[in-house]
Amino acid sequence: MAAVHSYFYRVLLPHGAMQRGLLRLAVERELSVRLRLEAQTDGTVITLWRLPNWLAFVVDWLARLFRNRLRDEDLVGFLRDLGLMMGAGVPAMEALRTLIDEGEQGNQRAVAQLARHVRDDLNGGVGLTESFNRHPDVFPETVRNLVAIGEQSGTMDRMLREAAEHVERMIHIRRDIRTALIYPAFVFATILGVAFFWIYYVVPNMARLFKQLQAKLPPITVALVDFADLVTTHLPWLTLAVVLLVIVAVVAFRQSERVQLVTYSVMHRVPIIRNLLTCSGMAHITEHLAILVRAGLDLMASLHTLSRATKDRYYRVRLEQVAAAVGRGESVAQSMRRVGGFPAMAVRMVAVGEEAGSLDEQLQHLANEYRKRLDVLVRSLAEIFKPVIILIAGGMFIFLIVALLLPIYDLVRQTVAQSLG
Repeated sequence: MAAVHSYFYRVLLPHGAMQRGLLRLAVERELSVRLRLEAQTDGTVITLWRLPNWLAFVVDWLARLFRNRLRDEDLVGFLRDLGLMMGAGVPAMEALRTLIDEGEQGNQRAVAQLARHVRDDLNGGVGLTESFNRHPDVFPETVRNLVAIGEQSGTMDRMLREAAEHVERMIHIRRDIRTALIYPAFVFATILGVAFFWIYYVVPNMARLFKQLQAKLPPITVALVDFADLVTTHLPWLTLAVVLLVIVAVVAFRQSERVQLVTYSVMHRVPIIRNLLTCSGMAHITEHLAILVRAGLDLMASLHTLSRATKDRYYRVRLEQVAAAVGRGESVAQSMRRVGGFPAMAVRMVAVGEEAGSLDEQLQHLANEYRKRLDVLVRSLAEIFKPVIILIAGGMFIFLIVALLLPIYDLVRQTVAQSLG
Protein backbone atom coordinates (compact mmCIF):
# COMPACT_ATOMS: atom_id res chain seq x y z
CA MET A 1 0.00 0.00 0.00
CA ALA A 2 1.35 3.44 -0.91
CA ALA A 3 2.23 6.05 1.65
CA VAL A 4 -0.54 8.38 2.79
CA HIS A 5 -0.37 11.93 1.38
CA SER A 6 -2.38 15.08 2.05
CA TYR A 7 -3.87 17.07 -0.85
CA PHE A 8 -5.45 20.52 -1.01
CA TYR A 9 -8.10 20.76 -3.70
CA ARG A 10 -10.56 23.18 -5.27
CA VAL A 11 -13.43 21.70 -7.27
CA LEU A 12 -15.90 23.60 -9.46
CA LEU A 13 -19.29 21.98 -8.86
CA PRO A 14 -21.94 21.64 -11.61
CA HIS A 15 -24.11 24.42 -10.15
CA GLY A 16 -21.18 26.88 -10.17
CA ALA A 17 -20.13 26.77 -6.49
CA MET A 18 -16.50 26.21 -5.50
CA GLN A 19 -15.68 23.45 -3.04
CA ARG A 20 -12.37 23.49 -1.15
CA GLY A 21 -10.90 21.03 1.28
CA LEU A 22 -8.13 18.69 2.34
CA LEU A 23 -7.99 15.03 1.39
CA ARG A 24 -5.73 12.30 2.77
CA LEU A 25 -5.25 9.31 0.50
CA ALA A 26 -2.77 6.45 0.12
CA VAL A 27 -2.27 7.46 -3.54
CA GLU A 28 0.97 8.58 -5.21
CA ARG A 29 -0.29 9.77 -8.61
CA GLU A 30 -2.11 13.10 -8.66
CA LEU A 31 -4.09 12.00 -11.72
CA SER A 32 -5.73 9.25 -9.64
CA VAL A 33 -6.64 11.79 -6.96
CA ARG A 34 -8.05 14.14 -9.58
CA LEU A 35 -10.21 11.41 -11.14
CA ARG A 36 -11.45 10.32 -7.74
CA LEU A 37 -12.45 13.86 -6.74
CA GLU A 38 -14.27 14.45 -10.03
CA ALA A 39 -16.11 11.14 -9.68
CA GLN A 40 -17.18 11.95 -6.12
CA THR A 41 -18.27 15.53 -6.71
CA ASP A 42 -19.33 15.35 -10.37
CA GLY A 43 -17.34 18.55 -10.80
CA THR A 44 -14.07 19.76 -12.31
CA VAL A 45 -10.85 19.93 -10.31
CA ILE A 46 -9.39 23.43 -10.59
CA THR A 47 -6.53 23.13 -8.09
CA LEU A 48 -4.80 20.06 -6.73
CA TRP A 49 -1.69 20.46 -4.60
CA ARG A 50 0.07 17.78 -2.61
CA LEU A 51 1.23 19.25 0.69
CA PRO A 52 4.89 18.87 1.71
CA ASN A 53 5.48 16.46 4.57
CA TRP A 54 6.18 19.20 7.13
CA LEU A 55 3.08 21.19 6.16
CA ALA A 56 0.94 18.04 6.13
CA PHE A 57 2.20 17.29 9.65
CA VAL A 58 1.22 20.78 10.87
CA VAL A 59 -2.19 20.60 9.19
CA ASP A 60 -2.90 17.14 10.58
CA TRP A 61 -1.84 18.26 14.06
CA LEU A 62 -4.15 21.28 13.94
CA ALA A 63 -6.99 19.13 12.58
CA ARG A 64 -6.59 16.63 15.42
CA LEU A 65 -6.43 19.49 17.92
CA PHE A 66 -9.73 21.10 16.92
CA ARG A 67 -11.83 18.16 15.81
CA ASN A 68 -13.87 15.69 17.85
CA ARG A 69 -11.26 13.06 18.61
CA LEU A 70 -12.24 9.43 18.19
CA ARG A 71 -10.81 7.46 21.08
CA ASP A 72 -9.48 3.97 20.53
CA GLU A 73 -12.22 2.67 22.84
CA ASP A 74 -14.83 4.31 20.59
CA LEU A 75 -13.21 2.70 17.53
CA VAL A 76 -13.51 -0.70 19.23
CA GLY A 77 -17.20 -0.09 19.86
CA PHE A 78 -17.76 1.10 16.29
CA LEU A 79 -16.12 -1.99 14.78
CA ARG A 80 -17.80 -4.42 17.15
CA ASP A 81 -21.29 -2.93 16.75
CA LEU A 82 -20.95 -2.76 12.98
CA GLY A 83 -19.77 -6.37 12.80
CA LEU A 84 -22.53 -7.53 15.16
CA MET A 85 -25.29 -5.90 13.13
CA MET A 86 -23.91 -7.07 9.80
CA GLY A 87 -23.59 -10.60 11.20
CA ALA A 88 -27.26 -10.46 12.18
CA GLY A 89 -28.21 -9.63 8.59
CA VAL A 90 -28.58 -5.86 8.91
CA PRO A 91 -27.42 -4.11 5.70
CA ALA A 92 -24.33 -1.95 6.04
CA MET A 93 -26.21 1.27 5.31
CA GLU A 94 -28.84 0.52 7.96
CA ALA A 95 -26.14 -0.44 10.47
CA LEU A 96 -24.28 2.83 9.88
CA ARG A 97 -27.50 4.82 10.19
CA THR A 98 -28.09 3.11 13.54
CA LEU A 99 -24.58 4.01 14.70
CA ILE A 100 -25.16 7.62 13.68
CA ASP A 101 -28.39 7.78 15.70
CA GLU A 102 -26.82 6.12 18.73
CA GLY A 103 -23.79 8.40 18.57
CA GLU A 104 -25.91 11.54 18.44
CA GLN A 105 -28.21 10.36 21.23
CA GLY A 106 -25.34 9.17 23.42
CA ASN A 107 -23.27 12.35 22.93
CA GLN A 108 -20.61 10.40 21.00
CA ARG A 109 -20.20 12.89 18.21
CA ALA A 110 -16.89 11.45 16.98
CA VAL A 111 -18.49 8.02 16.44
CA ALA A 112 -21.48 9.58 14.70
CA GLN A 113 -19.20 11.66 12.48
CA LEU A 114 -17.13 8.61 11.52
CA ALA A 115 -20.24 6.57 10.74
CA ARG A 116 -21.57 9.46 8.65
CA HIS A 117 -18.34 9.65 6.64
CA VAL A 118 -18.41 5.91 5.95
CA ARG A 119 -22.10 6.09 4.98
CA ASP A 120 -21.40 8.95 2.58
CA ASP A 121 -18.60 6.93 1.00
CA LEU A 122 -20.92 3.97 0.50
CA ASN A 123 -23.54 6.26 -0.99
CA GLY A 124 -20.85 7.43 -3.41
CA GLY A 125 -20.49 3.91 -4.75
CA VAL A 126 -17.30 2.76 -3.02
CA GLY A 127 -16.95 -0.37 -0.90
CA LEU A 128 -16.31 -0.59 2.81
CA THR A 129 -12.63 -1.35 2.26
CA GLU A 130 -12.12 1.75 0.14
CA SER A 131 -14.03 3.83 2.66
CA PHE A 132 -11.76 2.65 5.49
CA ASN A 133 -8.69 3.35 3.33
CA ARG A 134 -9.84 6.97 3.00
CA HIS A 135 -9.46 7.40 6.78
CA PRO A 136 -5.97 6.01 7.55
CA ASP A 137 -5.68 8.29 10.60
CA VAL A 138 -8.68 6.52 12.16
CA PHE A 139 -8.39 2.90 11.04
CA PRO A 140 -5.00 1.21 11.59
CA GLU A 141 -3.55 -0.63 8.63
CA THR A 142 -4.17 -4.03 10.19
CA VAL A 143 -7.86 -3.18 10.55
CA ARG A 144 -8.02 -2.03 6.94
CA ASN A 145 -6.40 -5.25 5.74
CA LEU A 146 -8.80 -7.37 7.78
CA VAL A 147 -11.75 -5.47 6.30
CA ALA A 148 -10.34 -6.03 2.79
CA ILE A 149 -10.04 -9.76 3.50
CA GLY A 150 -13.57 -9.84 4.89
CA GLU A 151 -14.94 -8.10 1.80
CA GLN A 152 -13.17 -10.52 -0.52
CA SER A 153 -14.10 -13.68 1.41
CA GLY A 154 -17.64 -12.69 2.43
CA THR A 155 -16.79 -12.80 6.15
CA MET A 156 -16.99 -9.07 6.84
CA ASP A 157 -18.82 -9.47 10.16
CA ARG A 158 -16.20 -11.86 11.55
CA MET A 159 -13.30 -9.71 10.36
CA LEU A 160 -14.84 -6.61 11.94
CA ARG A 161 -15.24 -8.36 15.28
CA GLU A 162 -11.69 -9.71 15.09
CA ALA A 163 -10.42 -6.23 14.26
CA ALA A 164 -12.25 -4.86 17.30
CA GLU A 165 -10.71 -7.51 19.56
CA HIS A 166 -7.27 -6.78 18.13
CA VAL A 167 -7.55 -3.02 18.70
CA GLU A 168 -8.79 -3.70 22.23
CA ARG A 169 -5.75 -5.86 23.01
CA MET A 170 -3.44 -3.13 21.69
CA ILE A 171 -5.23 -0.63 23.95
CA HIS A 172 -4.55 -2.82 26.97
CA ILE A 173 -0.85 -3.09 26.08
CA ARG A 174 -0.45 0.69 25.72
CA ARG A 175 -2.47 1.31 28.88
CA ASP A 176 -0.27 -1.06 30.89
CA ILE A 177 2.88 0.68 29.67
CA ARG A 178 1.50 4.13 30.51
CA THR A 179 0.45 2.91 33.94
CA ALA A 180 3.96 1.65 34.62
CA LEU A 181 5.51 4.99 33.64
CA ILE A 182 3.16 7.25 35.60
CA TYR A 183 4.82 6.75 39.00
CA PRO A 184 8.46 7.30 37.94
CA ALA A 185 7.46 10.22 35.71
CA PHE A 186 5.62 11.89 38.60
CA VAL A 187 8.50 11.37 41.02
CA PHE A 188 11.13 12.61 38.54
CA ALA A 189 8.99 15.68 37.82
CA THR A 190 8.77 16.35 41.56
CA ILE A 191 12.53 16.01 41.97
CA LEU A 192 13.15 18.38 39.07
CA GLY A 193 10.65 20.86 40.54
CA VAL A 194 12.36 20.82 43.93
CA ALA A 195 15.78 21.19 42.29
CA PHE A 196 14.56 24.17 40.25
CA PHE A 197 13.12 25.80 43.39
CA TRP A 198 16.45 25.47 45.19
CA ILE A 199 18.47 26.76 42.23
CA TYR A 200 16.14 29.66 41.40
CA TYR A 201 15.24 30.82 44.92
CA VAL A 202 17.23 29.24 47.75
CA VAL A 203 20.75 29.22 46.29
CA PRO A 204 20.74 32.92 45.21
CA ASN A 205 19.62 33.97 48.71
CA MET A 206 22.32 31.81 50.27
CA ALA A 207 24.87 33.30 47.84
CA ARG A 208 23.97 36.84 48.94
CA LEU A 209 24.35 35.80 52.57
CA PHE A 210 27.79 34.31 51.93
CA LYS A 211 28.83 37.46 50.09
CA GLN A 212 27.72 39.72 52.96
CA LEU A 213 29.63 37.60 55.45
CA GLN A 214 32.66 37.46 53.11
CA ALA A 215 32.78 33.71 53.48
CA LYS A 216 35.40 31.65 51.72
CA LEU A 217 33.47 29.11 49.66
CA PRO A 218 34.66 25.68 48.52
CA PRO A 219 34.82 24.98 44.75
CA ILE A 220 31.64 22.89 44.77
CA THR A 221 29.68 25.76 46.32
CA VAL A 222 31.18 28.26 43.86
CA ALA A 223 30.15 26.04 40.97
CA LEU A 224 26.59 25.72 42.32
CA VAL A 225 26.29 29.48 42.88
CA ASP A 226 27.59 30.22 39.37
CA PHE A 227 25.13 27.75 37.86
CA ALA A 228 22.23 29.26 39.84
CA ASP A 229 23.29 32.75 38.73
CA LEU A 230 23.37 31.60 35.12
CA VAL A 231 19.88 30.10 35.40
CA THR A 232 18.31 33.12 37.12
CA THR A 233 19.95 35.60 34.75
CA HIS A 234 19.15 33.84 31.48
CA LEU A 235 16.00 31.94 32.45
CA PRO A 236 13.82 33.21 29.54
CA TRP A 237 16.50 32.35 26.96
CA LEU A 238 17.21 28.98 28.55
CA THR A 239 13.49 28.17 28.56
CA LEU A 240 13.19 29.17 24.91
CA ALA A 241 16.24 27.07 24.02
CA VAL A 242 14.83 24.02 25.81
CA VAL A 243 11.43 24.42 24.12
CA LEU A 244 13.05 24.80 20.68
CA LEU A 245 15.29 21.81 21.35
CA VAL A 246 12.29 19.67 22.27
CA ILE A 247 10.35 20.81 19.19
CA VAL A 248 13.32 20.11 16.89
CA ALA A 249 13.83 16.69 18.48
CA VAL A 250 10.15 15.77 18.11
CA VAL A 251 9.96 16.96 14.50
CA ALA A 252 13.22 15.21 13.62
CA PHE A 253 11.99 12.00 15.22
CA ARG A 254 8.68 12.13 13.38
CA GLN A 255 10.09 13.08 9.98
CA SER A 256 13.42 11.27 9.82
CA GLU A 257 13.48 7.48 9.58
CA ARG A 258 17.20 7.51 10.35
CA VAL A 259 16.64 9.40 13.62
CA GLN A 260 13.92 6.92 14.57
CA LEU A 261 16.18 3.95 13.80
CA VAL A 262 19.05 5.38 15.85
CA THR A 263 16.73 6.23 18.75
CA TYR A 264 15.08 2.81 18.88
CA SER A 265 18.43 1.04 18.41
CA VAL A 266 19.84 2.88 21.43
CA MET A 267 16.71 2.19 23.48
CA HIS A 268 16.99 -1.52 22.64
CA ARG A 269 20.41 -1.50 24.35
CA VAL A 270 19.28 0.08 27.65
CA PRO A 271 18.59 -2.79 30.10
CA ILE A 272 15.12 -2.03 31.49
CA ILE A 273 13.83 -0.22 28.40
CA ARG A 274 15.14 -3.06 26.22
CA ASN A 275 12.99 -5.62 28.09
CA LEU A 276 9.95 -3.37 27.86
CA LEU A 277 10.39 -2.76 24.12
CA THR A 278 11.06 -6.43 23.43
CA CYS A 279 7.94 -7.65 25.23
CA SER A 280 5.65 -4.97 23.79
CA GLY A 281 7.17 -5.19 20.30
CA MET A 282 7.00 -8.98 20.07
CA ALA A 283 3.46 -9.00 21.47
CA HIS A 284 2.52 -6.50 18.76
CA ILE A 285 4.31 -8.39 15.96
CA THR A 286 3.07 -11.88 16.80
CA GLU A 287 -0.48 -10.61 17.46
CA HIS A 288 -0.68 -8.84 14.09
CA LEU A 289 0.98 -11.63 12.14
CA ALA A 290 -1.24 -14.31 13.70
CA ILE A 291 -4.38 -12.38 12.74
CA LEU A 292 -3.25 -11.75 9.17
CA VAL A 293 -2.09 -15.34 8.58
CA ARG A 294 -5.25 -16.78 10.14
CA ALA A 295 -7.35 -14.48 7.93
CA GLY A 296 -5.77 -15.96 4.82
CA LEU A 297 -3.31 -13.24 3.80
CA ASP A 298 -0.09 -14.64 2.31
CA LEU A 299 3.16 -14.33 4.24
CA MET A 300 4.73 -11.72 1.96
CA ALA A 301 1.74 -9.38 2.18
CA SER A 302 1.39 -10.06 5.92
CA LEU A 303 5.03 -9.15 6.61
CA HIS A 304 4.85 -5.99 4.50
CA THR A 305 1.64 -4.96 6.24
CA LEU A 306 3.17 -5.72 9.63
CA SER A 307 6.30 -3.70 8.89
CA ARG A 308 4.19 -0.65 8.01
CA ALA A 309 2.03 -1.08 11.12
CA THR A 310 5.01 -1.40 13.49
CA LYS A 311 6.08 1.90 15.02
CA ASP A 312 9.28 0.52 16.51
CA ARG A 313 11.78 1.31 13.74
CA TYR A 314 14.21 -1.28 15.16
CA TYR A 315 11.72 -4.06 14.41
CA ARG A 316 10.33 -2.41 11.27
CA VAL A 317 13.70 -2.55 9.49
CA ARG A 318 14.13 -6.18 10.46
CA LEU A 319 10.63 -7.10 9.33
CA GLU A 320 11.30 -5.51 5.95
CA GLN A 321 14.48 -7.59 5.67
CA VAL A 322 12.57 -10.73 6.66
CA ALA A 323 9.90 -9.99 4.02
CA ALA A 324 12.59 -9.55 1.36
CA ALA A 325 14.22 -12.85 2.37
CA VAL A 326 10.86 -14.66 2.31
CA GLY A 327 10.31 -13.27 -1.17
CA ARG A 328 13.58 -14.95 -2.21
CA GLY A 329 12.28 -18.31 -1.01
CA GLU A 330 13.54 -18.52 2.58
CA SER A 331 11.30 -19.54 5.45
CA VAL A 332 10.20 -16.98 8.01
CA ALA A 333 12.20 -18.64 10.81
CA GLN A 334 15.38 -18.79 8.73
CA SER A 335 15.00 -15.16 7.75
CA MET A 336 14.40 -14.06 11.35
CA ARG A 337 17.43 -16.02 12.53
CA ARG A 338 19.68 -14.58 9.82
CA VAL A 339 18.46 -10.98 10.23
CA GLY A 340 18.82 -11.10 14.02
CA GLY A 341 17.17 -8.99 16.69
CA PHE A 342 14.35 -11.45 17.39
CA PRO A 343 14.23 -13.58 20.58
CA ALA A 344 15.46 -17.15 20.10
CA MET A 345 12.25 -18.61 21.56
CA ALA A 346 10.12 -16.73 19.03
CA VAL A 347 12.30 -17.91 16.13
CA ARG A 348 12.12 -21.51 17.32
CA MET A 349 8.33 -21.52 17.72
CA VAL A 350 7.87 -19.90 14.31
CA ALA A 351 10.03 -22.69 12.83
CA VAL A 352 7.86 -25.32 14.55
CA GLY A 353 4.71 -23.64 13.25
CA GLU A 354 6.02 -23.58 9.68
CA GLU A 355 7.05 -27.23 9.81
CA ALA A 356 3.73 -28.38 11.32
CA GLY A 357 1.50 -26.07 9.28
CA SER A 358 0.25 -24.33 12.43
CA LEU A 359 2.03 -20.99 12.11
CA ASP A 360 -0.99 -18.94 13.19
CA GLU A 361 -1.41 -21.06 16.35
CA GLN A 362 2.25 -20.75 17.30
CA LEU A 363 2.13 -17.01 16.71
CA GLN A 364 -0.95 -16.72 18.90
CA HIS A 365 0.83 -18.69 21.67
CA LEU A 366 3.75 -16.29 21.38
CA ALA A 367 1.43 -13.28 21.52
CA ASN A 368 -0.20 -14.58 24.69
CA GLU A 369 3.17 -15.34 26.26
CA TYR A 370 4.65 -11.91 25.51
CA ARG A 371 1.52 -10.18 26.78
CA LYS A 372 1.90 -12.09 30.06
CA ARG A 373 5.58 -11.15 30.25
CA LEU A 374 4.72 -7.53 29.53
CA ASP A 375 2.11 -7.56 32.27
CA VAL A 376 4.62 -8.97 34.79
CA LEU A 377 7.27 -6.49 33.70
CA VAL A 378 4.89 -3.55 33.96
CA ARG A 379 3.89 -4.57 37.48
CA SER A 380 7.55 -4.90 38.44
CA LEU A 381 8.65 -1.55 37.00
CA ALA A 382 7.46 0.39 40.03
CA GLU A 383 9.57 -1.81 42.30
CA ILE A 384 12.52 -1.49 39.92
CA PHE A 385 12.34 2.29 39.81
CA LYS A 386 11.98 2.82 43.56
CA PRO A 387 15.66 2.25 44.47
CA VAL A 388 16.78 4.28 41.44
CA ILE A 389 14.60 7.20 42.48
CA ILE A 390 15.81 6.94 46.09
CA LEU A 391 19.43 7.02 44.91
CA ILE A 392 18.79 10.09 42.73
CA ALA A 393 16.93 11.96 45.48
CA GLY A 394 19.56 10.97 48.05
CA GLY A 395 22.40 12.04 45.76
CA MET A 396 20.79 15.44 45.20
CA PHE A 397 20.23 15.88 48.95
CA ILE A 398 23.86 15.00 49.74
CA PHE A 399 25.09 17.41 47.05
CA LEU A 400 23.03 20.26 48.52
CA ILE A 401 24.25 19.42 52.02
CA VAL A 402 27.87 19.49 50.94
CA ALA A 403 27.51 22.59 48.76
CA LEU A 404 25.43 24.79 51.11
CA LEU A 405 25.49 23.56 54.68
CA LEU A 406 29.22 22.98 55.00
CA PRO A 407 30.03 26.67 54.27
CA ILE A 408 27.47 27.63 56.92
CA TYR A 409 29.13 25.24 59.36
CA ASP A 410 32.51 26.82 58.60
CA LEU A 411 31.06 30.29 59.20
CA VAL A 412 29.62 29.22 62.57
CA ARG A 413 32.91 27.60 63.55
CA GLN A 414 34.87 30.74 62.62
CA THR A 415 32.46 32.95 64.56
CA VAL A 416 32.72 30.78 67.65
CA ALA A 417 36.52 30.75 67.36
CA GLN A 418 36.63 34.54 67.07
CA SER A 419 34.33 35.03 70.07
CA LEU A 420 36.42 32.69 72.20
CA GLY A 421 39.61 34.34 71.05
